[in-house]
Amino acid sequence: MEKKIILSPSLMCGDLANLEGSIQELESIGMDSLHIDVIDGSFSPSMPLGIETIKRIREITSMNFDVHIMAKDNDFFIGEMLKIGVESITFHYETSLHIDRYIQLIKNSGTKVGIALNPATPLNVLQYILPEIDRICLMLINPGFATNKSEKQISYALKKITDLCQLVNEKELAVDIQVDGRVSLEMIPGLLDAGATNLVLGSTSLFLKGNTLAENQKLLYQAMKQSVRKNQ
Repeated sequence: MEKKIILSPSLMCGDLANLEGSIQELESIGMDSLHIDVIDGSFSPSMPLGIETIKRIREITSMNFDVHIMAKDNDFFIGEMLKIGVESITFHYETSLHIDRYIQLIKNSGTKVGIALNPATPLNVLQYILPEIDRICLMLINPGFATNKSEKQISYALKKITDLCQLVNEKELAVDIQVDGRVSLEMIPGLLDAGATNLVLGSTSLFLKGNTLAENQKLLYQAMKQSVRKNQ
């Protein structure tokens, strides 16, 4: 039985001058999850949302908070996100010395846990921890460079997704395969066919300029229906 595809609108692609309005618009079209990037300006050059902003957003919406930490100090940011009360936390393998400790810290708080992998990080680093986690986030562009329009999706994106899907299936796990970076309307059918189960939606899909979110949502569903493995 195929998994239902999770749609994760990226909050940093909303109106940063009116985040409450953007969230209300997402809620109005039935979205129930927010992908929130927490970036320290060191691991990645971008810093779109601060901790206090995320705290305030938590007060105005009941949407699921899918937090993606792109930072070198995972101890600090994981602790802050747990205090806020988010539904899931994904941190990067590349910045983690004590990976198992972070996994258990998050799980013991009743929060879903994910591991993010940079484009060139091989899947074999997941050998022992895959059964312990809920989600793998595959970065399809270099983290934090999404505003650079010349940054293209990696050429081996579909191969990496396919390989991860095979690994998850071989182990008979229910691990969510999230893809992040240039998840465009054109690429979505192929990403789903390769095995992606969670789409981080940004400026090339749900937030395409020139259309309303509702109009882009219709285009999104049309793209998803082109997948052989479509779930909706």
